[in-house]
Amino acid sequence: MSALLQFIGDWGHALAAILFAALGIFVLRRREEPEHSLLAAALLLTSCWSLYVSFGGVEKPLTGIGENIRNAAWLLLLFAMLRRNGPGRGESLVAIGSVYAAVAGIILLQTFTDLIWRQLSPLSDLHRALLHVSLVLHMMTAIGSLMLVHHLYIGWPPQNRERVALLLGALAAMWTYDFTLYAVAAVTTDRAHELYALRGPMMALLAPVIAAGMRNDIAARVQLSRALTVRSLSLAALALYVVVLAAAAVVVELVAGPYARVVEIGGVFFMAVSALVVLPSRRLRAFWKVQVAKHFFQHRYDYRTEWMRFGDTIGRPGDNALPLGERVAKAVADITDSPAAVLMLRADDGALAFETHWNWPGEMPDGAVVPAPLAALIEQSGWIIDIDRPPGGAGEVSAPGWMTVDRRAWALVPLIHFGRLIGAILLARPPIDRRLDWEDFDMLRAAGRQAASYLREAQGQQALDDAQRFEEFNRRFAFIIHDVKNLVSQLSLLARNAERHADNPDFRADMVLTLKESVGKMNDMLARLSQHNKGRAEEPRPMALRDVAEQVARSRSRQHAIIVAGDAPQVLADPARVEQIVIHLLQNAIDASAPDDVVELRLSDDGRDALLDVIDQGRGMTAEFIRRELFKPFSSSKAGGFGIGAFEARALAQAMGGRIDVESKPGVGSRFTLRLPLALGDFRGKAA
Repeated sequence: MSALLQFIGDWGHALAAILFAALGIFVLRRREEPEHSLLAAALLLTSCWSLYVSFGGVEKPLTGIGENIRNAAWLLLLFAMLRRNGPGRGESLVAIGSVYAAVAGIILLQTFTDLIWRQLSPLSDLHRALLHVSLVLHMMTAIGSLMLVHHLYIGWPPQNRERVALLLGALAAMWTYDFTLYAVAAVTTDRAHELYALRGPMMALLAPVIAAGMRNDIAARVQLSRALTVRSLSLAALALYVVVLAAAAVVVELVAGPYARVVEIGGVFFMAVSALVVLPSRRLRAFWKVQVAKHFFQHRYDYRTEWMRFGDTIGRPGDNALPLGERVAKAVADITDSPAAVLMLRADDGALAFETHWNWPGEMPDGAVVPAPLAALIEQSGWIIDIDRPPGGAGEVSAPGWMTVDRRAWALVPLIHFGRLIGAILLARPPIDRRLDWEDFDMLRAAGRQAASYLREAQGQQALDDAQRFEEFNRRFAFIIHDVKNLVSQLSLLARNAERHADNPDFRADMVLTLKESVGKMNDMLARLSQHNKGRAEEPRPMALRDVAEQVARSRSRQHAIIVAGDAPQVLADPARVEQIVIHLLQNAIDASAPDDVVELRLSDDGRDALLDVIDQGRGMTAEFIRRELFKPFSSSKAGGFGIGAFEARALAQAMGGRIDVESKPGVGSRFTLRLPLALGDFRGKAA
């Protein structure tokens, strides 16, 4: 045996010993039935045999005895399973029991034969004869064991066969390999070394298969994920490929003679090229996943994994994430391994129209809509439409004509939210074309409802954003109407005075100035109505509060008697907003005062803030009105008032870091105090 084969054999048996020991210990910790103890014993004895072979090799005296003990342990487990769970009773159990006894006798005879021929000289005829008898007995043991495995599987209740399929399949593979090994050794001993070496990796591959069978309560429940199962079986298939390749090489050496090397090289080249062409195929990968799910799991879908993937796909954050519509289409398509999907949303006329797609090849055909009557039927039934299946009964919904002629289309999944159809997802045909079954329908129906909730939430959020933009526009419009009312009042006074003072040059100059100011304010109002303009807001900067007070007082001096008193340091504010605040407060004071009463603008500071008091001797307000109504929009104590001025004034002051205080008594008058932060230089000067 070459060094490479020796290395493969030793380490393959060592790996098998580790895996079988781990399984045996696991079963011992969770044993619940009598068969569990026998299973643990068989696993541990198999581990001990593999470990001994890895240390000593197949030539050691106890190798054959260890194999016999391993076989006896597995046969005892099979007999216990037959008695407890199999159908055999009475005479049938006695008959099959005699077969077990015969195989046990063969194992016992084989043990004595192995002990005898190893004591004889390799050159003696008796040694060669007993060695040949031992190989024949090994083949008979393997054949008898395979018969018993087959009998147990056939006799097992059909509804429960999946519980024992993997375990019995692994044992059948083990004894089939043994039969092949000893058959080759009986023909030519020199050619059996390769198969002896490869038995270790083969046994290591059987351990995961037995573990997968244990999940069906043969011993203990071992839950394997589908991804791990697919990868393990793929690895097992690859290892089996290597074993078959090696066995084929041995057969070629026996048959081809001098042409063996050419045949081997050609065969390896052909299989390698075939693997490179076939294995990357998406269709093959999909076929492999379908077959694993079909034959190794009770359900087609791993629901936990599917829902986690569904949520991750839809909720994927980041700037580079796909738009929500494409993420929804992809999340539903991934469930059935569909390579593409189209999202259709319900239009105002009730039809389903194209919205977006994920990976859909080519263009959508003309008229690619689901008509409103058909959409109503889908909403009423909630059925998923299998496009390849024609309607089979009354009430069943058929796909639109353009879907049935498009070979890309496979299934139409309705998106229903609280009984209302909001859209549908058209799935492309998966790589492995198959018919939809009840599991597909259930899974896609649940996914469609979840996707509908995401889309509906997004639509609701969009509607809320639109409503907020309209609300912002309406709020600004309400402020504008209030300012327009003030301008109208000012221009009305100007028009009345023009009838009496039109010949006065000073009045005409003042009238032109007033009209210019009014036009400027109207232009500012129009700019404030724009959704991209917040009322000509500027960065706060140092400004003189008295200059603004005097400017506003001059603009209102012909309307009412106004005086400006005192002074204040510079404040840090936006002049346009401060002017707007003073206009609101002063206009309210004028409206509340008698024609002969003077309105006073008094400036001062308290060391931290600049103060502008707007004082009138008007009607005044109650404390309850100040607390409940004064700064509430659309609430006013004046006839025809909008209730906007005080609200906007306070909002503008707070935006600049200031505030408005109010003192008022009914019949006495009111004092509105505007507080604005001092500019940094003035603040430090006061603090010093």
